[in-house]
Amino acid sequence: MSSNFKSAPLANAEPVRGGNLYRLAIVGAGTLKGKEVADVLNDRNFPSLDVKLLDDDESLGKLETVGEEVTFIQNVRTEQFQNVDFAFFASDADTTRNYWKTARNAGSAIIDLSAALEDEADAAIRSPWIERQLGQSLVPELQPGPAIAAHPAAVVLALLLLRVQKAGPVKSVVATVYEPASEHGQKGMDELHEQTVNLLSFQQLPKNVFDTQVAFNMVARYGEHSVPSLATVESRVLRHYQRIAGKNAPLPSLLLVQAPIFHGHAFAIHLELGQLADVESISRALAGEHVNLTHGAEDAPSNVNAAGQVDIQVSIAEDASHPNGLWLWAGSDNLRIAAATAVECAETMVATRPRGKIQ
Repeated sequence: MSSNFKSAPLANAEPVRGGNLYRLAIVGAGTLKGKEVADVLNDRNFPSLDVKLLDDDESLGKLETVGEEVTFIQNVRTEQFQNVDFAFFASDADTTRNYWKTARNAGSAIIDLSAALEDEADAAIRSPWIERQLGQSLVPELQPGPAIAAHPAAVVLALLLLRVQKAGPVKSVVATVYEPASEHGQKGMDELHEQTVNLLSFQQLPKNVFDTQVAFNMVARYGEHSVPSLATVESRVLRHYQRIAGKNAPLPSLLLVQAPIFHGHAFAIHLELGQLADVESISRALAGEHVNLTHGAEDAPSNVNAAGQVDIQVSIAEDASHPNGLWLWAGSDNLRIAAATAVECAETMVATRPRGKIQ
């Protein structure tokens, strides 16, 4: 896997936008991530001339809103990628693997939200938030390799820990990440809902996605027939964290727990510092772009109040049993951060497409 970055100061916090209009395709437009990508493109006023919504037969013909336009989801076919500048793959991993080369050969830049392409030789796991935090800038390439949108939990952990590190040395980090059902897409959401209803009515539980009970329950492993396993997801989060945060960032001990929640990540992070913990200095270090520090019980972070927000909600508490210890409790919208990462990757790649398309 290649890296497309070099250390350099950034003049602006936001990526530079080109003056052209671009043609886009969202593969997996009917998925939760695909819909979120469409929303973020609209919210950030991405300079698009046309957005094609593509998906499999299950979503074929469904109406969706892109900006002020109402369009329908079309089938994924080779000809759909002609003259497309950016192809967002928010589909399942198999669909991404089947079609990404078709899109690339047609001249499209590839942004992968499925993590299916992270083992490709010229792929780069990316988070523009972390690149700005580290002062990195993109080295333009005429036809860059696939940009893999870093796992949203890895992005949150990297941003928080890199900022804490500015306030002083970090000796150890232990992080528990509470995983929502929406990380498994609509099928995961549906199975959690059906399990909840069936438990209350004493009916058999569906287990096609998780292969274990997740309703009214928290587990650190799925059933043996679940794909991907929770251990696989945990490894991906840690791997993505290391790729985007760099070798000088604190390396957390990580535990992923499947929580009985539909949407949004929650994080319990314990920090052992190399000096006496100072909540005020840590608060100052954490403050900045994409971090919202909360102080009162009424606005304490949760996966619920993080929904629809691109910012990470964070509160800080002293560790009563350890003078050098601190707790961070955080909530974030997993789908919104994944989509924002993907769209900002495309924004930074605009410089590679100076005429709006490559013919």
